[in-house]
Amino acid sequence: MERRLIGRGLLAGVVGAVVAFVFARVFAEPVIGRAIEFEDGRTDVAQAHGVHEHGIELFTRGVQASVGLGFGVLVFGVAMGALLAVLFCVVYGRTGDVGPRPLSALLAAGAFAAVYLVPFVKYPPNPPAVGQADTIGARTGWYLLMVLTSVVLAVATVWLARRLAALLGAWNAGLLAAGAYVVAIAVVTTLLPTVDETPEPMHDASGAIIYPGFPADVLYDFRLVSLGTQLVLWVTIGLVFATLADRLLGERAESRRAASIAA
Repeated sequence: MERRLIGRGLLAGVVGAVVAFVFARVFAEPVIGRAIEFEDGRTDVAQAHGVHEHGIELFTRGVQASVGLGFGVLVFGVAMGALLAVLFCVVYGRTGDVGPRPLSALLAAGAFAAVYLVPFVKYPPNPPAVGQADTIGARTGWYLLMVLTSVVLAVATVWLARRLAALLGAWNAGLLAAGAYVVAIAVVTTLLPTVDETPEPMHDASGAIIYPGFPADVLYDFRLVSLGTQLVLWVTIGLVFATLADRLLGERAESRRAASIAA
């Protein structure tokens, strides 16, 4: 049964990735295009003034915005669909009378918050042209550390809520555990370094601005669309998996009832 559930989680991840990619192509592509135009213009001005700012790209920005985006969303969606299915297998049957559909929705919402939303607050994504090439390794490491910490603390929060439920009641235990999670995350975000590498205006030798800094509206739009893409991905995964898991478990229950009647 677990394998069949995980298989449905993978399918839900594929569907979620396709829907999220369509959303990103419609809403994120224009924003990425504006960021690429800024980078190209800045590079041309820098070269004209004898300034070298960017290294050689392994993939062109056009590839990153199309094929790279699609492949990345697909891999991430499949992985998150499998993660949701594994969480469902671990939790289902240990949550009282919560059915497959609401449980799937709750798990998807929790996973979205722990895996993406909380790390997003500390390290929001940046469009092309934002970020220095020589710090990408450190920035990636800090972001992954933030994701890992958020997930571990989320699991610890659930464990703490279950431990305290017998003493304080489910509602009070949940509030106390959630408060502990918020405090712990606040401490972690304070301790981790802040990243601010948005390109400033470019100046010539006399100090005059020869190219403006990165547009704030493009940065805002990109981060908003990135958040929307992840939300679409997780909502789709949660809904598709909830439907498939409910149908699978319903068929299993029907088979058991039929077997008991026949016996």
